[in-house]
Amino acid sequence: MIKNILAIDDSAAMRQILSATLTLAGYGVTVASDGIEGLETALAERFDLVLTDHHMPGKSGLDLIAELRANHAYKATPILVLTTESGEPFKDAARASGATGWIEKPLDPELLTELVAALSEEAPDGSSQAQVSE
Repeated sequence: MIKNILAIDDSAAMRQILSATLTLAGYGVTVASDGIEGLETALAERFDLVLTDHHMPGKSGLDLIAELRANHAYKATPILVLTTESGEPFKDAARASGATGWIEKPLDPELLTELVAALSEEAPDGSSQAQVSE
């Protein structure tokens, strides 16, 4: 069950949209402004879902994901990348870093809410039943 979400984006407007959308849907949301702050925040507190932008100063979203996946607490946590990229090379790199999936920008708040709800409905074996962008 997803209750506590970490949203990482270097755009203040995007952080505000993510926070407002997910808070309105009933989730607890913590925001971070870049990959370095996001990693520090994720390691200081346990989150049920991480949403991260890809292109950020200091640490990219895919680098952040790889570091989180190396931490036992985040081995199975859903992690979604928010990105403007849609090509196969990016998707391959996202998969290789450990991303659960990605959401293409511009962000559709209704789609985000539906996706988070779907990710929250896990199968008994822990696998997600969500349809993530491919």
